[in-house]
Amino acid sequence: SMEIAWMDDNMSLPRELGLKEIYTDLAIFLLVVYIMVLIGNAMIITLVLLDSKLHTPMYIFLCNLSLTDIVITTSVLPKMISVCLWNDVSISFAGCFLQMYIYLTFQTAEGFLLCAMAYDRYVAICNPLRYNSIMTIKVCVILASTAWALGLILPALNVILASQLPFCSNQIIYWFCDYPPIVTLSCLDTTLLIDLALACALFVMYVPFTVIIWSYCNIIKSVCKIATSEGRKKAFSTCSSHLIVVLTFYIAHSCVYISAKSYHIHPNVLILISIVNCILTPLVNPLVYSFRNKQIKDSTVCCISAFAVNT
Repeated sequence: SMEIAWMDDNMSLPRELGLKEIYTDLAIFLLVVYIMVLIGNAMIITLVLLDSKLHTPMYIFLCNLSLTDIVITTSVLPKMISVCLWNDVSISFAGCFLQMYIYLTFQTAEGFLLCAMAYDRYVAICNPLRYNSIMTIKVCVILASTAWALGLILPALNVILASQLPFCSNQIIYWFCDYPPIVTLSCLDTTLLIDLALACALFVMYVPFTVIIWSYCNIIKSVCKIATSEGRKKAFSTCSSHLIVVLTFYIAHSCVYISAKSYHIHPNVLILISIVNCILTPLVNPLVYSFRNKQIKDSTVCCISAFAVNT
């Protein structure tokens, strides 16, 4: 099992993991995934910024989503790769809690951004004639800003309270500084803290999820009312990419939650599930929007053509 040792003001990550036989292969895999995440999401951000045709609420939300994916993976993967390749197993106490806060903040923001995107698709399909008057740039900025504000605020109290705990043990079976593995190291009874964190997690997960379900129920009703199959197909295609990303996001997080509650899963499996959760949505998001979204594909072709002409 992986050990994260807390020693005075430093956290050490001794390289004594049952997975050590595949450390190099795992590092190469994580590096390739990280590069793909960076290139894919940076490409989407660049396209949205450069192409005026993509200056619409849907693509502004997508740009924000790509930014969260870059930060989530950057907060975790480089350290994982460093541990695998160079046995770089030290992280400061402050660095550990900074990593925890950044990870939780951007995961929270991502959930609310997916919620905002679902509402945008609901308005586009259920109220197409009023779309431009409802989903103005001002409304888009307010929704995106709210997602970021909730991401910054909601995890803060839990992280601050956890950082004040006295720690008796210096061993944790995990690959990065996530909340539950850290809190369990405390000498004190942390039931109240865990309950508070659970309440926050339920709010973060299920409030956006409820809005997303409500949006898609209304979308499905509206699509079913369309007379032609071609019209139904065209309407549904406008939200299919978002739906795939939503399913990926919630399936990955559900696997983490279920595995954390199971006492029969090997620690190494828990670690692998946590790695998949970190990389799955950031990897799927640009792939889905690159291959399934016509406007993104057209914008990519135009940018490549313009670059080729200029060079």
